[in-house]
Amino acid sequence: MSADGDAKKRRAALAALDLVADHATIGVGTGSTVNLFIEELARRQPRPRRAVSSSAASSVRLRAAGIEVVDLNEVGELGAYVDGADEATRARHLIKGGGGALTREKIIAAAAGRFICIIDDTKLVATLGRFPLPVEVIPMARTLVARQLTARGGRPLWREGFVTDNGNHILDVHGLTIADPVALERDLNQITGVVTVGLFAARPADVLLVGTAERVETR
Repeated sequence: MSADGDAKKRRAALAALDLVADHATIGVGTGSTVNLFIEELARRQPRPRRAVSSSAASSVRLRAAGIEVVDLNEVGELGAYVDGADEATRARHLIKGGGGALTREKIIAAAAGRFICIIDDTKLVATLGRFPLPVEVIPMARTLVARQLTARGGRPLWREGFVTDNGNHILDVHGLTIADPVALERDLNQITGVVTVGLFAARPADVLLVGTAERVETR
């Protein structure tokens, strides 16, 4: 990560802190921008007291920051969920899952009253699809799902050697131009063997914080 890229991401992470209530239980996602958010969270006093984490890696960082990690079943609805994205549009539709935690991220987003997405301006695009779309699949269904994705015009590649925290595989789908993210998300979710697709469009981000070289843009 370049120093300039790091600064942009940190600006977005700091802006998210202002939207998170003190002493609350929050949802926390996965990725390089979220790691900066957790760093800043560790410095803040007072801070959220508990967090529901989307990945084992984020859980380790949160505990090191002195924040208790709890199961979503223990807390029910969350006030806020903070996470990054691999791509985002101005309509706040996202591609997520580059880190492989897309299923847990989608569950936490569904449980949150407010989904706050933090990115740097290199992730902002007019149309989703430049970043390969991650699709989490049941292992025995990998080639079955791959054929269905190919029939829809994509070029799925197995993320070989990677297993999600749920014990599943990921197909990264190249070559898509996603003009209607909501429709494609719903369509791909119906393929037998798909656990989750990395489109966050039916439930988009509520707030998109975009770190630039000079400021944070809020959408």
